[in-house]
Amino acid sequence: MSLVVFESPKHIHCAECRRGPLRLVAREAGVPRCLDCVDLGHLVYLPRGDAALTRRAREASSLSAVVVRLHKRRHRYERQGLLVEEEALARAERACLADAEARARRRARDRLRRAAEDTRFTAAFATEILRLFPGCPADRAQAIAAHASLRGSGRVGRTAAGRALDEQAVSVAVRAAVRHLDTEYDALLMAGVPRFAARARLAPRIDAILNGWRERPEPAAGPVLSDRAG
Repeated sequence: MSLVVFESPKHIHCAECRRGPLRLVAREAGVPRCLDCVDLGHLVYLPRGDAALTRRAREASSLSAVVVRLHKRRHRYERQGLLVEEEALARAERACLADAEARARRRARDRLRRAAEDTRFTAAFATEILRLFPGCPADRAQAIAAHASLRGSGRVGRTAAGRALDEQAVSVAVRAAVRHLDTEYDALLMAGVPRFAARARLAPRIDAILNGWRERPEPAAGPVLSDRAG
């Protein structure tokens, strides 16, 4: 179990020594305390961002603590970095420098692999859109799929249902695209109309577009040839 230190946006003082305001605090017996008072003051801060350095520093440090900060909108604490012993960090930095080239090559291979996976998945998502909505223009289906399946976006295409090409998830992505691009939904939001009220107002128009896309388009008629000799 990791020790946890909190990054505080407020002007908090240590309940024991009264020092402050503090950027980093530990909670002990339900009250905030400075790092010195909880015997963590000798540790150095390593920000997140380098996974290999963080892993090696944590493994080399006999004492460490995770630094977290509350994300108010998401209502959860998110990791910001790590407190480790200074010598452990130095050893980890030397180890990372020693194999930096090999790790760079591995990252490059991973990027290529992920890019290929994303290309295949976007194509499969677009194909599923056209199966459910055969009247949707092909370029539009491709654009919707690319938007919904963007890696790291948190959009519906990256959810478990989206990755499984669930019909409802794909339909949600298409409906969202129509809502934003084919109606004045965004303008209503900017004008202060509540989100659910705006959606209810525009639902009939969106349903009409989607129902039209569910119909398979008629094949284009070829030229009419006369059987009369010129």
